[in-house]
Amino acid sequence: MSHLTGKKIAFVSTNGFEDSELMSPWEAVTGHGATAHLIAPETGTITGKNGHEHPVDRTTGEASADEYDALVLPGGVVNADHLRLDEAAVELARAFFAAGKPVGVICHGAWLLVEADVVRGRTLTSYPSLRTDLRNAGAEWVDEEVVVDQGLVSSRTPDDLPAFNDKLVEEIGEGVHTGQHA
Repeated sequence: MSHLTGKKIAFVSTNGFEDSELMSPWEAVTGHGATAHLIAPETGTITGKNGHEHPVDRTTGEASADEYDALVLPGGVVNADHLRLDEAAVELARAFFAAGKPVGVICHGAWLLVEADVVRGRTLTSYPSLRTDLRNAGAEWVDEEVVVDQGLVSSRTPDDLPAFNDKLVEEIGEGVHTGQHA
């Protein structure tokens, strides 16, 4: 039996996501026994920037952090820009932090965390163009392959996915982190 068996992971995304940044972590957590759900602002399917289609399990308005053990935010400029304007997605992200649950974010996905005001005093990485946004929101931005800060796992680009996936699985396996907060 894998160490994530029985865990439910929420992937929040919308059209324009970076295909590999959704699918690679999805395969990593489900490969370790977790159940993954795709949560998006609207029902139906979403399409990645490279054409991958993925069915939506629930909307951001229907989902609750109480139902899940962790949150994953894939990148993609269009995806992240649209999600940070969806108040239900912002509130959902904030709720995962308030509950101390692990959160994985890669590339431009950190824009949602800036909007949720949960990066102040945290150390993380992202796609380099978000550096100033994250610093202005009170984060310490570093240029590293993967950064773990009390249950918050962050990476820069698809090139970092192997390290990101390993740390994501590890942090989900550890469960709630008292240092993870909104």
